[in-house]
Amino acid sequence: DLATALNNRGQIKYFRVDFAAAMEDYTAAIESQPGFEVPYYNRGLVLYRLGCFDEAMKDFRKVLELNPQFEDAALSLKQAILDKEEKQKRGY
Repeated sequence: DLATALNNRGQIKYFRVDFAAAMEDYTAAIESQPGFEVPYYNRGLVLYRLGCFDEAMKDFRKVLELNPQFEDAALSLKQAILDKEEKQKRGY
């Protein structure tokens, strides 16, 4: 289906370190199928890598809302919270 194809294309762009284009595909996949949790997770990973912790946490929380058993999203959410706190402690 379209959402899966867009998510998969986003993955290819992610592996090429073309984060902006990957996020466009993940967002398009979400718009195509809002109940599909995987592109939220993948977009969250990109946001996390870019240091956008609040936005990443929002996506990881959405994944867990859609699929509470998504363990990688739970772990990523915990890590984003820790890294955000560490960033705040350091004052940047």
